[in-house]
Amino acid sequence: MCNTDYDTGTEELAHIEMIGTIIYQLTRDLSLKEIKDSGFDTYFVDHTTGVYPIAASGVPFSAETFQSTGDAIADIHEDLAAEQKARLTYDNILRLADDPDVRDPIKFLREREIVHYQRFGEGLRLIQDMLDSKNFYAFNPSFDK
Repeated sequence: MCNTDYDTGTEELAHIEMIGTIIYQLTRDLSLKEIKDSGFDTYFVDHTTGVYPIAASGVPFSAETFQSTGDAIADIHEDLAAEQKARLTYDNILRLADDPDVRDPIKFLREREIVHYQRFGEGLRLIQDMLDSKNFYAFNPSFDK
């Protein structure tokens, strides 16, 4: 793993913090009626308006989110897919949100996902260039020489 990987990982954790902060700012002053009427009540029961990273589907964030096989090609494809999924999530938030104080940071985060995708794509090309281009899916470059 190079320093860029660590930097990207740290930045991704900061994205979770930024989204959590936005959610907290939007929900901290809700009345009980607003909480019930908005469907926020099930979350509120467990977390009040505290920050608890959870997907819209209700699945909490966990280490299971990180996929790692030790195979550089498989892992970088996983990274590429994660960046695209994050970008799509931000696209969907932008379709739903009209508050500029929500939209502006979401636009920033979306742009970062695009940059990360580009950097991981460059990394994939470097990995493939170092392998036998006719056979780079037939072995794990970390172990098989």
